[in-house]
Amino acid sequence: MARIKQTAIIGTAALAVLAAGIAPASAAAGTTIRKGSATADAYSGNVQASLLGTATVSTSIGDGSCTESTMTGSINSDGSDLSVSSATFSGDNGGACSGTTSATIETQNLPWTGGSVAFDAGHTNGRDGTVTIANFSVKATVDIFGGITCEFGGNLTANGFNGDNASRPDTGSSEAQVGVQGAQVSKTGGSFLCPGTATVTANYALTGETTAGSGTYDQSLYVTG
Repeated sequence: MARIKQTAIIGTAALAVLAAGIAPASAAAGTTIRKGSATADAYSGNVQASLLGTATVSTSIGDGSCTESTMTGSINSDGSDLSVSSATFSGDNGGACSGTTSATIETQNLPWTGGSVAFDAGHTNGRDGTVTIANFSVKATVDIFGGITCEFGGNLTANGFNGDNASRPDTGSSEAQVGVQGAQVSKTGGSFLCPGTATVTANYALTGETTAGSGTYDQSLYVTG
């Protein structure tokens, strides 16, 4: 039974990935998302979050990880009205996320709306802002005993970093980033074998579109007050 619970936790990686990806709920007054620098024009439109490295999930009974994840959605230039319209989470080459056994992650109830980005004038812990994903929901199906399902969801707030911030999680990337460090997510449904909570760590690069509606995410983003 412990092995089943340990594997089920992998599903929570999807949550982390989500929260790590785009802009958050309740934008702060004065927040402006810009096209790549502190003095550039404001940016409003489609955004993409791409996983940097690995998203990991841990509990007292085990760990799990996903190595591939992409989310797309939209945001207003004042950081309000984040909407996540699509999200994927997987292991290497699109396979299942790994752990004691494997797990397939499915999104539920898209789009996830009500998120936002808020500039942090105090630069708490070196960040430039906070990023919140609201109303996300995912289901993990664990490959054991014919398939055990676990559902996780809720709101998740992470740290946001501009691409020139020395404190950003991945200094190998010059894009804006979202870092989820030790965030806790909760079970919302599924088997009684699923853990009630899990701790998530994941980093994402955030980009927009140079040409609106093109589907090509080649526009760097920058948050200011």
